[in-house]
Amino acid sequence: MASQAYVVDAKESSLEHTGDGNVEMRSYSQLGGTSHDEHDMRMLGRTQQLNRNFRFISTLGFACTLMSTWEIALMTSFYSLFNGGTAGMIWGYLIVWMGYMLVFASIAEMASMAPTSGGQYHWVSEFAPARAQRFMSYITGWVSVLGWQTGLASLTFLVGTMIQGLLVLNLPDYGFEAWHGTLLVIAIAAFCIIFNTFLAKRLPMVEGMVLIIHILGFFAVLIPLWVLAPRGDPSTVFTEFTNLGEWDTTGLSFMVGLLGPVYTLIGADSAVHMSEEIKDASIVLPKAIMWAATVNGTLGWVMVITFCFTLGSIYDIIGTPTGYPFIQVFYNVTQSYAGTSIMTAIIIVNITSACISTVATVSRQTWSFARDGGLPFSGFISQVKPGWNIPLNAVLLTFIITALLSLINIGSTVAFNAIGSLAVSAILGTYIISFTILIFRRFRGPLPARRWSLGNLGLFVNIGAVAFLLVVWVFIFFPISPFELTPATMNWNSLIFASTMIFAVVYYLIVGRKTYKSPVDLVKREE
Repeated sequence: MASQAYVVDAKESSLEHTGDGNVEMRSYSQLGGTSHDEHDMRMLGRTQQLNRNFRFISTLGFACTLMSTWEIALMTSFYSLFNGGTAGMIWGYLIVWMGYMLVFASIAEMASMAPTSGGQYHWVSEFAPARAQRFMSYITGWVSVLGWQTGLASLTFLVGTMIQGLLVLNLPDYGFEAWHGTLLVIAIAAFCIIFNTFLAKRLPMVEGMVLIIHILGFFAVLIPLWVLAPRGDPSTVFTEFTNLGEWDTTGLSFMVGLLGPVYTLIGADSAVHMSEEIKDASIVLPKAIMWAATVNGTLGWVMVITFCFTLGSIYDIIGTPTGYPFIQVFYNVTQSYAGTSIMTAIIIVNITSACISTVATVSRQTWSFARDGGLPFSGFISQVKPGWNIPLNAVLLTFIITALLSLINIGSTVAFNAIGSLAVSAILGTYIISFTILIFRRFRGPLPARRWSLGNLGLFVNIGAVAFLLVVWVFIFFPISPFELTPATMNWNSLIFASTMIFAVVYYLIVGRKTYKSPVDLVKREE
């Protein structure tokens, strides 16, 4: 008989079938949970299937390394410098960071109300009007899965192209080929899968260690820039905006350039999808979310200012053959191939660590939605590996999707980048829907009990978050420049996003409405 294991709710214990056919009683605490976790799972109508191995530090490390804010701020600097310049990059980052603090706070409170791996689609299901909740939660779940799956492909692609950028710098004869990037994406994804399968039980420890690397790496890059690079003039750095995209106004150019910091700080819900693996999740999770937003935001802010003071001429680094302005700046500052390679390698290691965390988030989000029958082959995807207590099939599916998406890069890097940008619009879209639903719920009646609350400021924080998101969400669909638009320079995000939404609606009408089990149907709150 095949080995099988499962856990079912019991007052203080659960049953687990062992491989030899015996039935073993296990206390809930053996799975790493607390009485609060047990209460939350019972209230949400869920069965505890995953080990709760994450504590506050490991959860904080998970959120910080997945966002990798200071690293990605350097990687996406091209967009802000092209449309905005140094002043646009600095003030744009600050504005987006403050806006995202409202987003993080809103998510933290919702996570405390319902700490579930489903995240946004569960919240929409529970708080939306009864007549609309099933359809709206289904679409939100589909968009969330789509956003995180494409986001992982985009992140691994950035790591791969950074490696290619170093090859271009160190080997002048190296030919930058698209298929090289695809192979690197697949290799990086496979490396991350190992951590999320064979080393899954060690993942919390790894996240804590990577948090240290994330912070030490920050200083390893920051200090050489301040020590070796000539300083820019403060009045120029803080006040000079550029409009290389040749938009009608500098203000419009600045808004288009916000794509850089918006991508840099995205991922507020990353740790939410690990809720069912966090000990004492209803209080640890919101605290970790807010600390991650504060720590990462601060590191990113300092790095952005440092970079803008030490980059030299924008025009000299925008067209760098490495593809990344920060690599060119590192070389200009150190005048050393070895020094540049070491500083860039630090970022590559940290972003690879972010990919490991992203695989965990993506697979849990996918597993949770499949658990509710929201995806094709949900029964297979939602299985939890006996003895491992991880959604192995969802993890492997995530690898397959990333590998398949990376093949698009061979035919068209433009098409692949469009799919990557879809991650931003999709994830931000789920935030907008969730927060809007929460605002209406506040007017209809009291919110459920939660251990982390925004108090009387909650409504204003939610409204501010939606207002901020609606503005930046519109501009992420803009091309980098309005002139000489060609298939290679057009932002295809809007077309792909709309097509995906149409497909999701059609799939719901044909299949989803028959198979999807709305999370609110399982909820049993004690009001």
